[in-house]
Amino acid sequence: MSELPNKILVIEDDNVTRNLYLKGLEAKGFDPIGADNGLAGIQQAQKRIPDLVICDITMPDMDGYSVLTTLREDPVTAIIPFIFLTGSSTRADVRKAMELGADDYLSKPSTLDELLRAIATRLEKQATLQYWWTIQFEKATKSVFEDNSTAIAEGVGEASRREAFGREAMIADKSIFPYIPELKEVFDFIEAHYHQGITLCDVALAVGYSSAYLTNRVAKRTGETVNCWIVKRRMAGARSLLQNNNETVEKIAKALGYQDVSHFSRQFRQHHGLPPQAWRKEHPH
Repeated sequence: MSELPNKILVIEDDNVTRNLYLKGLEAKGFDPIGADNGLAGIQQAQKRIPDLVICDITMPDMDGYSVLTTLREDPVTAIIPFIFLTGSSTRADVRKAMELGADDYLSKPSTLDELLRAIATRLEKQATLQYWWTIQFEKATKSVFEDNSTAIAEGVGEASRREAFGREAMIADKSIFPYIPELKEVFDFIEAHYHQGITLCDVALAVGYSSAYLTNRVAKRTGETVNCWIVKRRMAGARSLLQNNNETVEKIAKALGYQDVSHFSRQFRQHHGLPPQAWRKEHPH
């Protein structure tokens, strides 16, 4: 069975430009969807769930910024790649587009070849991310299953079983992150890798932004930096491990990606007012 063609939604109020893109996309094997205004574009996106959205910024009644904001607030359409078409390429306009969660922008007039290259880049990145997350999910599920199966099969003590279940809880617990659709990719990467000693640079590379831009973007939306969120997730993991097993503080630090137990202990004390061992005594399971 052949794969279905990628659905591309084009939201553009200029009929000539819109029809040019629609015909060009269809000729290249895509399944194009047209909308002549922002509201119609949102309705088409929610109904058809396209693989990618191309949207003009300057339109009557509802501009492209409002379209993007609306789509990013809906969980069903929040992660659809979004490319802006803009007649202005000023730094302020581009910055606003990216801060709202746009994936790319093209200055008008844009040729069909330029549009196709931008589409190919975004679809390739989306496919890579989806494959990567599938692999990570399978690894996490397999790890939890093996941990619990081993604990039961070998008849190990209660402490080891609780440790296995503690790791399961750590994998599933994402509650420390706020629900902000345009930052989902950032928080998902932190969730999957916080225990591997990741840094701001690792997160920025994974999501395709510079470290400085990503720091500003996350701080503006959450009031916290990327590094702060990494530490917060590690601290949540630390609390779970301290309460759910009897491993040493050094082993817990290493499990959370710390090379130096003293560094871990200092950070833990800064966040909780107590060193790890003292906190454990005051917070029994």
